[in-house]
Amino acid sequence: MDANLIIAIQDSLWELGVTENYIGYHYTSYAVYCSIEQPDCLLLVTKWLYPSIAKKYGTSSAAVERNIRTILDIVWRKNKDSLEQIARHKLDQKPTATQFISILAYGIKGKVIA
Repeated sequence: MDANLIIAIQDSLWELGVTENYIGYHYTSYAVYCSIEQPDCLLLVTKWLYPSIAKKYGTSSAAVERNIRTILDIVWRKNKDSLEQIARHKLDQKPTATQFISILAYGIKGKVIA
């Protein structure tokens, strides 16, 4: 695992107001990492990404999705403006969990590469 990438992901989550006391923090962090390393995983979120995260953390795919949605809800409620900055456009409605992961991956990849 690329340490700089992991640090960039964790920093971005902290900037959005998400801390490690949420179970979804770890799931979201790993989901973003996987989507940067293997962008195709965003095409198979429920069939590949969530199950791989569930296996890594010893939980179910449903729990992974629910906890990532919880993180999304926190960010949407507390730091919508920051999320829009990462997305580089105004978000008229709350993104799906998959869109949220994609937005974070895109923004973080831009930071790490730059």
